[in-house]
Amino acid sequence: MTDYADLLPIAHQAVDLASSIMRSMQPGVLTAKGDRDMASEVDFAIEKQVRAFLAERTPDIAFLGEENGSSGNTDGLMWALDPVDGTVNFVHGSPLCAVSLGLISEKQSVLGVIDLPFLRSRYSAAEGHGAESNGQRIRAGVVGDVSEAVVAIGDYAVGARAEEKNQLRFALTSRLAAQVQRIRMHGSAAIDLAWLAAGKIDAVVMLANKPWDTAAGVVIAREAGALAADRDGTAHSFDAHATIAANPALLPSILALMADAIPSEH
Repeated sequence: MTDYADLLPIAHQAVDLASSIMRSMQPGVLTAKGDRDMASEVDFAIEKQVRAFLAERTPDIAFLGEENGSSGNTDGLMWALDPVDGTVNFVHGSPLCAVSLGLISEKQSVLGVIDLPFLRSRYSAAEGHGAESNGQRIRAGVVGDVSEAVVAIGDYAVGARAEEKNQLRFALTSRLAAQVQRIRMHGSAAIDLAWLAAGKIDAVVMLANKPWDTAAGVVIAREAGALAADRDGTAHSFDAHATIAANPALLPSILALMADAIPSEH
């Protein structure tokens, strides 16, 4: 069995590089990516430098970046980078943004490093080795009753079919609001999953799954004792349509709330 922890030092170095750029550069010129979506100069700068660094240090591992796609043999091991997860937050000066670097093997997340440069917080995990924040072991919470759960939800949709997609999100938000303790929308999938791992929130509900957003966070949450699933309850993977995560006691109730709120044909 491969010990992916051997790659953690390289992943940390790559994220060190990314975080330094995020702290030192201004957002610069914004590039439109469609309806109300954007990338900053920092997104592109981080992805370019991290891609080059990892190509030199791990030439046999493919790379997938949010801004410029994939390179290398993506049938094997693959790095997945979101250079600035929470670009809108970053552009507006909010500290709720992150660098997210995950490693995917056979469509499963096996290693992850998430750094919140403006909050001086780092989260990391490798399969079979547990999860840490700033060097200290972390565990997901144990809340089992939805009425006591703080649930983070993903951003509402923009772009193509946004109105249709958001009808589902509105229905789900309404159902959650009626039953959970609080709903939070942080604007960063990486932060949602890292904070689930650290027990700062109790569940994460995202009706989307972009590997650069979730590859690092899913393995960190799992190694902290949470479970991650697709909408139908099957184990989360690269091909999942959604990202639903919580501790084992809470996850069935969250999935049941989703099933009640969203028709199965969607």
